[in-house]
Amino acid sequence: MNTDFLPLSRAEMDAYGWDRPDFVYVTGDAYVDHPSFGVAIISRVLEAEGFRVAILSQPDYKSCDAFREYGRPRLGFLVTAGNIDSMVAHYTASKKRRSYDYYSPGGKMGLRPDRACIVYCNRIREAYGDVPIILGGLEASLRRLAHYDYWDNKVRRSVLIDSRADILTYGMGENILRRIAALLDKGVPIKKIRDVRGTVYAAAKGDNVHYDVAESWDYDDIKTDKRRYAEVFGVQYRNTDSISGKALIEYYDNKQLVQNPPMPPLERDELDAVYALPYTRRYHPSYESVGGVPAITEVEMSITHNRGCFGGCNFCALAFHQGRTVRSRSIESVVTEAKKITESPNFKGYIHDIGGPTANFRYSACKKQLKSGVCVDRKCLAPKPCPNLIADHSEYIELLKQVERLPKVKKVFIRSGIRFDYVLADKNEAFFKKLVHDHVSGQLKVAPEHCSAHVLNCMGKPAVESFEAFKKRYFELTKSFGKEQYLVPYLMSSHPGSRLEDAVELALYLKKWGYAPEQVQDFYPTPGTASTVMYYTGIDPLTMKNVYCVRDHEEKQMQRALLQSSRPENAVLVRRALKKCGREDLIGYGEGCLVKPERGGQNVGNRPKRDDRRDTGKKRGNGKDTVKKRKTTPKPSRGRKRNG
Repeated sequence: MNTDFLPLSRAEMDAYGWDRPDFVYVTGDAYVDHPSFGVAIISRVLEAEGFRVAILSQPDYKSCDAFREYGRPRLGFLVTAGNIDSMVAHYTASKKRRSYDYYSPGGKMGLRPDRACIVYCNRIREAYGDVPIILGGLEASLRRLAHYDYWDNKVRRSVLIDSRADILTYGMGENILRRIAALLDKGVPIKKIRDVRGTVYAAAKGDNVHYDVAESWDYDDIKTDKRRYAEVFGVQYRNTDSISGKALIEYYDNKQLVQNPPMPPLERDELDAVYALPYTRRYHPSYESVGGVPAITEVEMSITHNRGCFGGCNFCALAFHQGRTVRSRSIESVVTEAKKITESPNFKGYIHDIGGPTANFRYSACKKQLKSGVCVDRKCLAPKPCPNLIADHSEYIELLKQVERLPKVKKVFIRSGIRFDYVLADKNEAFFKKLVHDHVSGQLKVAPEHCSAHVLNCMGKPAVESFEAFKKRYFELTKSFGKEQYLVPYLMSSHPGSRLEDAVELALYLKKWGYAPEQVQDFYPTPGTASTVMYYTGIDPLTMKNVYCVRDHEEKQMQRALLQSSRPENAVLVRRALKKCGREDLIGYGEGCLVKPERGGQNVGNRPKRDDRRDTGKKRGNGKDTVKKRKTTPKPSRGRKRNG
């Protein structure tokens, strides 16, 4: 047995000489002891506090027997679905079952249940009755209050209610779990722990609440009243900051669900301490025989240097989980981790990423955020950068330089995504030049997402002119350095606000640009985002204005097909979409057309001569602006689906 890992079985626990663990940590992921995995961080943090933590990874959930592996823990069970929501892990945006799971041994599907938080907690209750259960992780965090569930197409109750856990932790959990563990260790009953920030608990209706309350509402009202649901989400969004946020109350019959204000983010010295813990940085050796855990490949040679994001994209759940204030590790801490990476037998000389939710953020957007919290009524970067924004990459540049100087390091890449508008906001081009010259692995990921002004506004993204300015300068710098490098643009179809006409506008924009994307992302309504509320209610919860939302399956297919209009298999859908929009002028052989007419069709005004009848557009995958393929299966990340 490799005793560097925490126990993964009763036999391993016995080898440690433990009679029982203080906590059993149940997870829907395979056990990977790397700081990109929440289970690794929390278990190591508790270990550093003197607690014994045993890992129960992907237990057989069809009965409660597997949950008795270690016996009854001294203090309680910790439960998480894993690094991503179990429903997102299992289903695509079109609700089709996925065939591969990055977080399971060998990529095997089916090793965790749908709605893992609920299933695991109920199995623990079957096994041990009133044992304390603390629920956490991304799935719990984003489902902590009543939420629209895309897969059920209804507003579900808080996962705390359905799981029958005792307390739920949301956001980044290190200090939350330290506090809860210390109280339990002192003998405080779990039902009495009601004052810890970053937690949600259920109590009798009318019980005193420890913190000031921003607002309260009844689940029975918001589960059917869409406008009220949108209003309530807006209240939640405006109370996600640890400085300005207040408590919230949600009523269920004779119970009240109380969300305490957020726990403050870890400061630099605290983050450094977390990342200095003795992670093995590997998956448990028991997985070796089945090919290991695919998720480690994406992060093994990568470093997370920051947390939080003030970008504020409406389709991103980061505001509800890590928050909109940014904190970062010291340069010394990052360099120390980089040294550990260079000592790995798998290291080939390349640090794959020094990034995070957004790679080029190191500090809060402005000084005001440190005293008063984030603004509740505006975003830092969209539609234009706030006048108070401090755009400064100097420390990030120094961090990159120090890692580059390490022996064995050949190259340091930035792959987790950047905010291009923040790059432009920095009047000093030093970072932009260094990025293009030193840190692009052939292609740079950016996320313009769309080109339509009102769609970008619904997304909380900057105007397309900002991206155009970045793209122009990027290729100017690339050329000046004598390099051949590309942009990989992330594009989204069917986002709330997007009509067929907007998809046509984006198709024309891409054609003019010379891009022919191999894949695009369909909008995926997931808990905890403003865009999901728009999809369900047809209302922007941050402005309470009506928003057009496409729910018709055929129109979704047409919007997606328009973004890949040069593909022959999409021709029927593209023609149908153009006819529906009254844009039949785009069906033909002319240079400005998006699709050829169907055989025998009438749109032949620009038909070339018979011996020269071929596609006049640029060939897919050719030229300077080539777009590389993007997989849509959820992959490991450091807190965010998309950046830029």
